[in-house]
Amino acid sequence: MAEEMEKVEVPEKFKKLVDEIEKLTILELAELVKILEKKFGVSAAPQVVAAASGAPAGGEAQAEEKSSYNVILATVGEKKIDVIKVVRDTTQKGLKEAKDLVDAAASAPQVVKEGAKKEEAEEMKKKFNEAGATVELK
Repeated sequence: MAEEMEKVEVPEKFKKLVDEIEKLTILELAELVKILEKKFGVSAAPQVVAAASGAPAGGEAQAEEKSSYNVILATVGEKKIDVIKVVRDTTQKGLKEAKDLVDAAASAPQVVKEGAKKEEAEEMKKKFNEAGATVELK
């Protein structure tokens, strides 16, 4: 490692600072790093990139890792009024907005809620299924 230090060319404006840092002990350096992290709101820890290099390619592993879901109303079914009630209950939308969303879902899937937590998304799906609608979680 000492050989690597000899190869590093320190610009003139940093030489005094680098000389001072070289005189510090390991414990003093660790303390300095902590102070700099707090002062500037940064971390000296290496950044970890979440890559799927070691993860299985199957969709099940990705589904487990997902923390938020978009709840999409795919089909309304025959109990349109019940579905409108579920939309109102789960989204706090007014009657007109809920009806418009359900009407639009008759021709194309509509997003009911974005970024729902897994438990909330599952509960919404259950309520829609009970009302006769089909819901997708993505």
